Amino acid sequence: MLRIETFTLGPLQTNAYLITEETGSRGIVIDPGMNPKRLIERIRDLTIEAIVLTHAHFDHMGGVDEVRKAAGCPVYLHDLEADWLTDAGKNGSLRWSEVTAPLTTEPAEYALDEGQKLELIGHTFKVMHTPGHSPGSVSLLCGEHLISGDVLFRMSVGRSDLPGGRERDLYDSIRNKLYKLDAGTRVYPGHGPQTTIGFEMANNPYVPA
Repeated sequence: MLRIETFTLGPLQTNAYLITEETGSRGIVIDPGMNPKRLIERIRDLTIEAIVLTHAHFDHMGGVDEVRKAAGCPVYLHDLEADWLTDAGKNGSLRWSEVTAPLTTEPAEYALDEGQKLELIGHTFKVMHTPGHSPGSVSLLCGEHLISGDVLFRMSVGRSDLPGGRERDLYDSIRNKLYKLDAGTRVYPGHGPQTTIGFEMANNPYVPA
């Protein structure tokens, strides 16, 4: 059994996730956004095995270095965005100057790729490359739990008009990968409330099944 806790962080209300295994002593962090103080306090007595980024936009990586320092763990990110962590122009923080100062972090230690299986906290997380919102966007599947980043939201989808985004790729990722999952798969998006694959297939106005 996995336990998935949500921490809504930063000015863009980004969902960071803490996933822990059965004993609650080991965990991984997904998308540590800006102002991660509450998240860092929560993991203080845990062994964090990894930080996994669904993509490297500033609101999803703004807390990476703080959490990495606190937890002493490596960061995983798709290779197509390997240089975004060190480049404020590519991660978008230069563009949104009214929201944040320019943000950069140290590079990720490990790369993610389509079909990769991460063995973390005693569970297997399958990496699904789901581009469209950004070129290196990934979704993570563990059992009936899907971390979708900014690809699929409850009755919405991620924007595709940012640099590196592509609408056709976004819809292909959702239809040809995410909608192939079991209808009961619970979706944990990068913003907003949880949903399920079946609910989105029946109700999402942007990408009907």
